[in-house]
Amino acid sequence: MGTFIAFGYGPGISHATAQRFAREGYTIALVGRSTERLADGVARFKADGIVATAYEADASDPALVREAVARIRKELGPISAVLWTAFRGGAVRNVLDTVPEDVTGAFGIGVSGLLACTQAALDDLKSSTEAAILVANGALGDNTSQADAYAKMLNNDGVALENAAKSKLVGILAERLRDDGIYVGEVTIVGSVKGTATAISGAIEPSKIADLFWSLTRSRDKTRVRISE
Repeated sequence: MGTFIAFGYGPGISHATAQRFAREGYTIALVGRSTERLADGVARFKADGIVATAYEADASDPALVREAVARIRKELGPISAVLWTAFRGGAVRNVLDTVPEDVTGAFGIGVSGLLACTQAALDDLKSSTEAAILVANGALGDNTSQADAYAKMLNNDGVALENAAKSKLVGILAERLRDDGIYVGEVTIVGSVKGTATAISGAIEPSKIADLFWSLTRSRDKTRVRISE
């Protein structure tokens, strides 16, 4: 089945999705900034009888993203699926209090990082019969007044901007890569995810999101779907 990369690895969506793809025969690579989180992930997979290999990289640095993808290809083999769950924290709180030149930092992971990963894995993906680029996103980027008001309430304008730009990039990539047989899909999570630091009562089970990603990879008929609590 090839190699599956979970970029922005964490204990929620990316762990559950990597677990789902591992059951289908994929080789698993975990990429993140935290060596402790990566080590914990490798140990959790090992306890489940799954071999996962960790790679440390900052998703906001295109050069490091490309380097990580190259190492994974060399050590684990051709890449056939990528999951992008990495996102920028709330560095931009209130756009009116932010120096305009600093706002571009909000797009470092969701746009520049994701694009760098896509380009670096592109040759492998074009050669795969079931190639997929999967993106987890948040509803804060919705083009609605409700989402805008919520971004203001949370004082998280940067995350809202990143989510919106990332969703547009997903759509563009889907159009440009469709003829190459590469599926690009986004799951927008409306709410919190169980097992993560921001989880609240009624949070979404990560396994449900993982199953949705797998279903999209198989059906390849929708670019954007949503899941809610």
